[in-house]
Amino acid sequence: MRVLAFETSTEACSAALWVDGEVRELFAVAPQRHAELLLPMADELLAEAGVSPRGLDGLAFGRGPGSFTGVRIASGVVQGIAFAADLPVAPVSTLQALAQGAWRERNAAAVLAAFDARMGEVYWGAYRLGAEGLMSALVADRLSRPEGVALPPGAGGGWLGAGSGWGAYPEALGRALGASLGLRDAERYPHAHDVAMLGVDLLRRGGGVAAEQAVPVYLRDRVVHV
Repeated sequence: MRVLAFETSTEACSAALWVDGEVRELFAVAPQRHAELLLPMADELLAEAGVSPRGLDGLAFGRGPGSFTGVRIASGVVQGIAFAADLPVAPVSTLQALAQGAWRERNAAAVLAAFDARMGEVYWGAYRLGAEGLMSALVADRLSRPEGVALPPGAGGGWLGAGSGWGAYPEALGRALGASLGLRDAERYPHAHDVAMLGVDLLRRGGGVAAEQAVPVYLRDRVVHV
């Protein structure tokens, strides 16, 4: 399977190409430059692999939550390629991708992923390692004040707190998790590498959508442009 993936929901911008289980990614922390960088990243990956868009089996993108402008960029690029090449699209939670990356790089099997949503709130979700080494939601993505973050009873301890929300509200989130919290990684960003992994799984299970349905998930009616 060949899948091209994009992730632009935070200050980081990345594209990745999955080819039969091997992944190559281009990644940069480049605020305000996502629109400039994303398509050249994709072109470089495809050229290096000798693959055209019509030679892909599908696309994947970080659907949000995250930066309103950033998520729209990935959605727009994916829609354009999907329409032109008639490809299915896998919309992947950016919080799930963040948690997947924490497992891939830090062996963290339980991750409380949180982005700073501004306005005194966080986007967050609780993810635990599931079948085939993929993260699944214990608490689905939501928006709340930091003190409203909570794990369900019996969630256990050793949770990694990951994402910009932990940098913006370390005390409030730390109090909310209490003894369940292990380490923190506030500097962690979601990667297209992990969007690709999760997207491949979704496409294999028939969860791809048509281009016009590849839309962002904001979790907030009132958006903040960042």
